[in-house]
Amino acid sequence: MTVLPPLPSAEAAIAPDLAIVPAGIFAMGENDEDKFANDTERPRHEVAIPRDFGLGVFPVTVGEFRAFRPGHAPRESADLPAVGINWIDATAYCEWLGEHTGRAYRLPTEAEWEYSCRAGSRDIFTHGNTLDTDRANYLYSEHGMKVGRGHRTPCGVFPPNAFGLFDMHGNVCEWAQDTWHPDYIGAPNDGSAWIEGGRRGWRVIRGGAWDYLPRLLRTSWRDALPEAIRRDNVGFRIACDL
Repeated sequence: MTVLPPLPSAEAAIAPDLAIVPAGIFAMGENDEDKFANDTERPRHEVAIPRDFGLGVFPVTVGEFRAFRPGHAPRESADLPAVGINWIDATAYCEWLGEHTGRAYRLPTEAEWEYSCRAGSRDIFTHGNTLDTDRANYLYSEHGMKVGRGHRTPCGVFPPNAFGLFDMHGNVCEWAQDTWHPDYIGAPNDGSAWIEGGRRGWRVIRGGAWDYLPRLLRTSWRDALPEAIRRDNVGFRIACDL
């Protein structure tokens, strides 16, 4: 994993760690071997990520978000991924962090998120075609049995992917920049955010959460929520232009 050079001490105290995600080309969308793939993940299409970018090693934590909003979740451990944050909050945090550090922070595009989650893999999950509770935080088996922890876990408990990113599957869903579109017909192929058209006021979420089952943690899985809604299983991860 390549990490961005550290900021001066004052800025570093509030800025999440970032990994450098290398430019590249990948196939975005459904996997042919995935029985849970659906029309929202089609058509599979080639996307070029034109340049390296920074992405949070972890989702933004409670402690990091408190630097922006001091009263946030006062009883929660600082190393948990922050939740109860809508898309508007997440975007405001990125702008605030940029003002304090001089870096161009933002939410990742949906294409950047999937590319980073895959980390070179074409499998259903970043580590292969199956998932277990030693690799990700989720609650139910595919048969509806409770097998997981039943709550968020501190960031970094599970193994990272090949890009050095933690918790890309499960723990908390993560906001992307993009407006929600019900499929990939007409989607950009240059890694940019798909903002025009789609369902106004609804934004993409990715990754799945602690109270989900594995099919909703798949790399290609995608869903959406109103940008102003807050949920106890939705957080975010920051990106940074280099």
